[in-house]
Amino acid sequence: MDSATVLPVVWFGIIGFGIFMYVLIDGFVLGIGILAPFAENDRQLDQMMNSAAPVWDGNETWLVLGGAGLLAAFPKAYAIILSGLYLPVLLMLIALVLRGVSFEFRFKAQTSKRLWGICFTVGSIAAGFAQGAMLGAIVEGMPLQGGKYLGGPFAWFSPFSMLTGAAVVFGYALLGATWLIMKTDGATQTIVYALTRPLVAIVVVFMALVSTWLPFLSSQIMARWFESGNFVWLSPVPILALINAVALWRAVMRKAEVAPFMLALSFFALGFVGLLLGIWPNLLPPHLSIWDAAAAPSSQGFVLVGALIILPAVLGYTWWSYSVFRGKVTLDAGYH
Repeated sequence: MDSATVLPVVWFGIIGFGIFMYVLIDGFVLGIGILAPFAENDRQLDQMMNSAAPVWDGNETWLVLGGAGLLAAFPKAYAIILSGLYLPVLLMLIALVLRGVSFEFRFKAQTSKRLWGICFTVGSIAAGFAQGAMLGAIVEGMPLQGGKYLGGPFAWFSPFSMLTGAAVVFGYALLGATWLIMKTDGATQTIVYALTRPLVAIVVVFMALVSTWLPFLSSQIMARWFESGNFVWLSPVPILALINAVALWRAVMRKAEVAPFMLALSFFALGFVGLLLGIWPNLLPPHLSIWDAAAAPSSQGFVLVGALIILPAVLGYTWWSYSVFRGKVTLDAGYH
């Protein structure tokens, strides 16, 4: 196989990995914001936010990596996504800025802590919903002709994208709850245990709805799952997701501390893999494949050198920061 065939697959994997890492490690911070209204007092919310304070600043690195990689490796797809989804993209960026500003300002405020707490929640919910809606719009398929976007500013708005938007919000809330189980104790941990049980059930229902709807979005996705015996080869994904859901429920019920977060991460991973299997080899369904959207092999190869240097560095400092700040966060912990 030549470089024009291999490099798009490599870059599809790098971009997918970057987006997946962002969803996992920034997802729980967004989840903390979504769950913030359930804190009984300011000290509990301080504890919840302090659990992520030392590490959350680096999470957007993965979002930048995914976006920059898409621009460098698949410029045609980047242009279409920015053209067709600029409203949810704008909503996401504004929400992430609001989330970040409120995160910092709340710790410094004297008389407006409640206001910034509300902003933290609003920004977190809006960012999660926008990301889910964009995901749903891309998976559902964007109106293209000759590689050009034909839809209007609201072509992304559909029942399926609204479903995936809500699913991601509740999924982030589950990640946040299981993170807080692992990082807190006492009254805060008791509250998030109580929240995690219904969240597991809700997220499993959303996963089932999205998975059931997915094959009916297009004949291509239906064929991917059910023609030529494909379901036999792909069936381990939904089976493992079901086993994972049962294990997650049991871990929460027996009040394990680390296992719920790990199982929530793997549940997200299985859902992500299922979506990718449904649309492969298209980068933008229904017709724009990774090879159609790819930049010239020389461009992809040049940028790949930088990516292979940056990826280990980012993975290294991510692991180091989480390792340094492992362990429980107490009520009297401070953020400076």
